[in-house]
Amino acid sequence: MTAKKETKTVKKAPEGYVPHLQVLYKDKVLPALLKEMGVKSPMAAPKLTKIVINIGVKEAREDIKVMDIAKNDLSAIAGQAAQVRRAKKSISNFKLREGMPIGVRVTLRGAKMYEFMERFINIAAPRIRDFQGFNPSFDGRGNLNLGIKEHYIFPEIDVEKSPKAYGMNITFVTTANDDKSGRLLMDFMGMPFRKNAK
Repeated sequence: MTAKKETKTVKKAPEGYVPHLQVLYKDKVLPALLKEMGVKSPMAAPKLTKIVINIGVKEAREDIKVMDIAKNDLSAIAGQAAQVRRAKKSISNFKLREGMPIGVRVTLRGAKMYEFMERFINIAAPRIRDFQGFNPSFDGRGNLNLGIKEHYIFPEIDVEKSPKAYGMNITFVTTANDDKSGRLLMDFMGMPFRKNAK
């Protein structure tokens, strides 16, 4: 007799639901951006297009069950099923073979993207120990990259079922052409940056 695989169901938002942050962007952030940037067309103002969340799981080389835990955790955090990432090529120094599972990733767009960002800013970030704000780490094209040391900051995670803390990389991809515009967008959307950080 085979044991039944435990799967976490991902909650779906009610139909017609529009996240508060999405409404905020349209009603307040967009007009503020147009004024600040001195442009008239809403198309010229930067906006968020997607959020990509990655968790690296190097322990999966020894124990594949660890990958299942990480996948379930990321699915619960994102509200969308996470995908397993595999090594594209073999690297002998890292004992890595092509096709080996190395992590999990999820890409959020639309309402789920705004809903996640709102939870991240208002619920998860304040739970970071000694939190003083994020370092504004932009990539030169207006996209923000944040590294999180422990995924336990998200209340969706059950510490008993997930005994190991995973680090995460979260990328906020925007239509901004430069870091100044990307930073302006993130500031107006409420991203808590470290005071006096450039």
